Amino acid sequence: MSNLFDPPVRVLLPDAPAAENRLLAALATHAPDDAMWLAPHLESMTLKQGDVLAEPGEPFTHVYFPETAVLSAICRMKDGGAVEVGTVGNEGLAGIAIFLGGEASANETVAQIPGAACRVPSSLFVNGAHGRPGLRRLVDKYVQAYLMQVAQTAACNRLHDIESRCARWLLETHDRVGGANSFPITQKYLAIMLGVQRTGVTVAAGALQDAGLIRYRRGDIRVLDREGLEAAACECYGIVRRYFDRLLP
Repeated sequence: MSNLFDPPVRVLLPDAPAAENRLLAALATHAPDDAMWLAPHLESMTLKQGDVLAEPGEPFTHVYFPETAVLSAICRMKDGGAVEVGTVGNEGLAGIAIFLGGEASANETVAQIPGAACRVPSSLFVNGAHGRPGLRRLVDKYVQAYLMQVAQTAACNRLHDIESRCARWLLETHDRVGGANSFPITQKYLAIMLGVQRTGVTVAAGALQDAGLIRYRRGDIRVLDREGLEAAACECYGIVRRYFDRLLP
């Protein structure tokens, strides 16, 4: 795995317990035999920020289940431009292209937020899923939710302003890391997430600070008002969260 990002900015959030992977937790509840089959094959690991899990045109060697790590699917253009097209956190898995029969990843998949994850070899997971309907059913539900998230992100990036998109991303990331006290993020990555130049990140963070929702300084962002941040975010945050909660309670 290679590393992509420059030194991090810290985002500080209220204390809360670490998250587990919701898809694996649902599997243990709804298909315990399948969970028992999968458990011995899961390898725990810690991902560093910028670790590249799959390059465009290359297959996923493993399927990843983030716990406190957050992964990003990034589309890169010939002119050097890049934008985030999807994210994966403790609600799901990375590597659905392999599960759907694809031979390669369409986009670059990287760790945007470092943290804990587990993984299983792709071939073992895919072959095992074919004979385990409980596992297959849960992954199918996740794929449905993930594709909805990708579509909503595309609409959000086109129709909503930078400040509300930035608020949405901070909320989504906070949810995915279980409300960890702090997590690293770079200005470079925020620019990719928003689809803007780095100056746009400064504008967005400055607007949220002026509203009293965060404290933005060189090196860190501190959330001061979670409820206010929810009010500042566009409706996409609530739409995506409710969809995942319905499919993967």
